[in-house]
Amino acid sequence: MIVKASARNFLWTGLGFISLALGVLGIPLPVLPTTPFVILAAYFFSKGSPRFHHWICHHKYFGPMVLRWEKHGSISPRAKVLATALILVAMSGPFYFFSDKILDVVKIITLILVGVGWLFIMTRPNGPQDDR
Repeated sequence: MIVKASARNFLWTGLGFISLALGVLGIPLPVLPTTPFVILAAYFFSKGSPRFHHWICHHKYFGPMVLRWEKHGSISPRAKVLATALILVAMSGPFYFFSDKILDVVKIITLILVGVGWLFIMTRPNGPQDDR
């Protein structure tokens, strides 16, 4: 029984670090979204390692977004504006540089997927106004 629990904790914690790594990669790369991966990492850490869950919840940069999500299921207005700006920047490159007809289908699919992601972000509550 103890071995199974340890293996399960190891798996959850490993998934947490993979998600966190993807979130950190998303900071300079607008294609990867940082916030969802960091929130996912916090979820995995909560299942596998209370120590790492506590760490990510109290991290200088990641902590506020994780706690806001865990307490209120919300995304701050500042994060929404930043996400919108980064989405526009990320989407402008492919549309500006690529004009091949074959890529038109890729552009449409990309627009649909990005639109769904953007709508999800925009429809989340802002959370309490006194939280900053």
